[in-house]
Amino acid sequence: MVKVEVCVGSYCHLNGANNVVVSFQHMIERFGLHEQIELSAAFCMKNCAGGGVSVRVNGEKYSIRSEEARTFFKEKILPLVQK
Repeated sequence: MVKVEVCVGSYCHLNGANNVVVSFQHMIERFGLHEQIELSAAFCMKNCAGGGVSVRVNGEKYSIRSEEARTFFKEKILPLVQK
């Protein structure tokens, strides 16, 4: 199980956290990964300096722009499921 958390705190919310969550949900649906990925929201990950939305994948923090969410999913999350 791949654990994916998206920060929905104030800073990330203003930077498009909702768009990231929706994009990830769409990708999970598209690839039929409901059983392999646990997607959840989290509050401040103390990663605001990254300049985007904070995302944690299996404990590793990233900062992404909302328009990069699908690419991030394909490059960072999908390979973890396919192992």
